Amino acid sequence: MPASEIEKLRSETVGIEVESPLLGGGTRQFVNLDNASSTPTFRPVMNKVDEFMRFYSNVARGTGFKSQVASWTFEESRRAVARFVKADPTRDAVIFTRNTTESMNRLAVLFPFKSDSVVLTTTMEHHSNDLPWRQRAQVVHARVLADGSLDIEDFTAKLNQYRGRVALVAVTGASNVTGWVNPVHELARLAHEAGAHIVIDAAQVAPHRPIDMRKPDDPEHLDFVAFSGHKTYAPYGIGVLIGSKDLLHPPVPSLVGGGVVDLVTLDSIVWRGLPSREEAGTPGVVGAVALAAAIAVIESVGWDAIRRHEDALTSHTLERLSQIPGVTVYGSASTTDLSRRLGVIAFNLEGRSDALVAAIMAHEAGVGARCGLFCAHPYVITLLDLRQREVERIRDQIVLGNMAGVPGIVRASFGMYNDRSDADALCDSLTAISQGKHAAYQADPRTGEYRPTGHERLRPEDYFSLNPR
Repeated sequence: MPASEIEKLRSETVGIEVESPLLGGGTRQFVNLDNASSTPTFRPVMNKVDEFMRFYSNVARGTGFKSQVASWTFEESRRAVARFVKADPTRDAVIFTRNTTESMNRLAVLFPFKSDSVVLTTTMEHHSNDLPWRQRAQVVHARVLADGSLDIEDFTAKLNQYRGRVALVAVTGASNVTGWVNPVHELARLAHEAGAHIVIDAAQVAPHRPIDMRKPDDPEHLDFVAFSGHKTYAPYGIGVLIGSKDLLHPPVPSLVGGGVVDLVTLDSIVWRGLPSREEAGTPGVVGAVALAAAIAVIESVGWDAIRRHEDALTSHTLERLSQIPGVTVYGSASTTDLSRRLGVIAFNLEGRSDALVAAIMAHEAGVGARCGLFCAHPYVITLLDLRQREVERIRDQIVLGNMAGVPGIVRASFGMYNDRSDADALCDSLTAISQGKHAAYQADPRTGEYRPTGHERLRPEDYFSLNPR
């Protein structure tokens, strides 16, 4: 798809026309720079979901016409996901979940850990790729360098230190905070040489870079991959866990109920095979259809076009941020080496909290970014270079129910539908904030959220109602 086609995709973005009310009066087209959290969908995806809804029915064992169509569509969606990550159909199962968090928790339950097993992960991980392992094994964290990238030497040293006990290496494909892209195949080779398996949290990288699990006999193959539809232009409640059937097959499924058995008597159970045995209950068929449709859109645009477009936006934004006094970028601020990063830009503005900056951008410029710790608290604490005493003070404050003043970072993140006008809206707003050109704000101690002083609160019910019309 030529560059002109990726530009056309902007008009196909659902909700792109939404106007955001501004504090000074009037509106502007909402600028969504929160794609690292969740992406919107595209009209071809929404249309495909609407088309499928004519045939919607529960899947498996239904003999009716609609159930047969729905069952075929569900399995065809599974095959689309497998092709998307180049999974090996003879080795790998594709299991549908709700999101990446559930996928990681599911793997933590299914993986055959031993009593002394170690999981080697990193300081940059999202909690979804850290907390589940703490329930099942000893977790060791590889350090990050001063710029927030993974310290490969420390990773290798810890892998060697716990050699023979490291059962699983759990690494993000790309940071949801700084956008650093990890060399997952190199890490896979190191893990396999140490007798460990590897799982990649691909939630952040899936919509931006191609994923290749590779063949099982390749030393750099990926044993498990997990990602979510809601970050991949399919926000319809679906996630996936893809990986070795042999390692996802304990005696008892992780969830039990309908759909996971072939036969139940009062004193015996015959469990089904994968993937059905790990999809208890009625599955998210609509989400699976949406994800397959979103994958088709991504593949029609093409990875080269996506990367060129997002790299150009990232470079332009970093260049403009470098010209705004007081802005600190966490991670790489280089505009020349974009090969190791995504269009996820973490920054702060000197003299103003992250929550205040994000609030001003939202209320006065119609720019939607995100602020805080991004479910990667140890990583952000490291990036901010917070000392232990300060962390303890913050923890005590939070325990008392006071969220005001909790330090964090502002994050802007691009999708393939964003354009230069979005990047400029962000930078123009930050320039104005750095010059003190904004209203007065006050923090709510319960939430830490800043609201403009002396102005009525936004009433979401004025814009959307759940009542059918």
